[in-house]
Amino acid sequence: MSYTYITYATDDRNVATVTLNRPDKHNAFNEDYIAELSDVFDGISQDATLKVMALRSNGKNFSAGADLDWMKRMGHNTREENIRDANALAEMLYKLNFLPIPTIARVQGAALGGGCGLVSCCDVALASTDAGFAFSEAKIGLIPATISPYAIRAIGEGHARRYFQTAERFDAGRAKELGLISEVMDEARLDDAMEKIIETILANSPEAVRAAKRLVFDVSGQPATRELRQMTSERIADIRASKEGKEGLSAFLEKRKPKWVK
Repeated sequence: MSYTYITYATDDRNVATVTLNRPDKHNAFNEDYIAELSDVFDGISQDATLKVMALRSNGKNFSAGADLDWMKRMGHNTREENIRDANALAEMLYKLNFLPIPTIARVQGAALGGGCGLVSCCDVALASTDAGFAFSEAKIGLIPATISPYAIRAIGEGHARRYFQTAERFDAGRAKELGLISEVMDEARLDDAMEKIIETILANSPEAVRAAKRLVFDVSGQPATRELRQMTSERIADIRASKEGKEGLSAFLEKRKPKWVK
């Protein structure tokens, strides 16, 4: 399928690349942009052959958040229309956050508002040294509502209490300190760094990688109850008995590469 605001491609390694492609508007969101992202995330979620997704953008900035013309239209809508519109954004972010495969964001330039939301929803985020971030909604009388579940998880409640209210801009180094970004480097190194992470993931069992991501969501924040201990025991028992689990152990003992490594 072809898109207006994004591009989508897969390679022979089963790596998917989603590229924000509205550079003339700094990759800012509108309702059609959100719909396209939601559609492509649906497709990725349903494709069992995919192993990794890279999220990147064309142009100077990763994403400036919401499109001004879109916000103007929303300002004239009814409350019910605004709720429907916000739900579409919330659902798109949810789909990105819970994609079953690893997700890696490549960030250059500005990542503001909803752009920070996209970054917060990815498992790994790489940023250029000149990248800038802000939960900027309060500057224009709004709040970072739909991105808040993911942003607060990424940077913690204490930092969110500051940056949601000040709407101040912070650099890539500070974003790394907060936990929003995994690594910071010169922009010229971003592609190589992303490729290194992709290759590292591809060396692992695809089934185990998906199961490991589910495990994080299911265990995070939960007390170590008897039920949770039982669940984790069942998870490891199931994957030990799986085809890839057996192949991985055999390959290790036989000092060879497992069959999933091409």
